[in-house]
Amino acid sequence: MNYLYLMKQHVFFGFIFLCLIGCEENTLPKPKAYLSLNYAEPIYKTVTHDCPYVFDINESAEIIPQAQCWNKIIYPKMKATVYLSYVPIKNNLDSLLYDAYQMPSKHVGKAEEIPERVFQNRENRVYGTLFRVVGEAASQVQFFLTDSTDHFLVGSLYFYTRPNYDSLMPAAQYVENDMMRLMESFEWKGTSEE
Repeated sequence: MNYLYLMKQHVFFGFIFLCLIGCEENTLPKPKAYLSLNYAEPIYKTVTHDCPYVFDINESAEIIPQAQCWNKIIYPKMKATVYLSYVPIKNNLDSLLYDAYQMPSKHVGKAEEIPERVFQNRENRVYGTLFRVVGEAASQVQFFLTDSTDHFLVGSLYFYTRPNYDSLMPAAQYVENDMMRLMESFEWKGTSEE
């Protein structure tokens, strides 16, 4: 009888002890959060340099000149860079166009779709295409511009983060608008409509 009484006491006090411990507030880790992406209305300025082209960029971006006109447009607050690669055409327009169209297709495995926008400014002899890569790709926006005879420029947008399309989409759209402005304002130096 004494043994049964001790056993009941142990169970009772064990139950009370567990209830007291169970009443503490549990601390849980915070879930991953995404940045609040609010962007100011863009203000554009014209960039002139030693390269054979001129264009407008957002004042919140900074252009970093590189050798052979392979420049960078950096968005420090977004941790993003648009890489510009200039190549003079030397009887190789077909291969340059082929490479420019192949560049977005390298993301086909991660992309849901790759819509393209054709661009033409006949007055300034600027022709090109802008590709938006929808999905978890490394580069969300790419473009090329050419005058079809002498000049060829390729641009690609990269963020310094792991691709997550849903969270990067507002920033990618903001920079895509800047890239469209770059294309619309783009002029080759020393060329005119013939």
